[in-house]
Amino acid sequence: MTAGWRWEYDPDRAHVTGGLPAHVIAEVERLVGQLVDLAGMGIDVGELGIGPHPGGLRQMDAADGWFYFLAAPRKELIVVVRIVPPFDAL
Repeated sequence: MTAGWRWEYDPDRAHVTGGLPAHVIAEVERLVGQLVDLAGMGIDVGELGIGPHPGGLRQMDAADGWFYFLAAPRKELIVVVRIVPPFDAL
């Protein structure tokens, strides 16, 4: 039995969020939490954001920047692989 949809960073939080402002990280984590909630309701989150159809790496706006994620329905997992902050946060 699975616990339902969840999300994580790949390869890890330090690699993906290192050096980013806290407000950018918080916004990405809020949005990914909403993706988990939607997936738990049966919405195909692999079709949200910008990216190839069907599936594949998706891009979604966040905090005047964007992030890349991959939805893995068989594992009930959303993987955040990169966060691109707004220009003034670089």
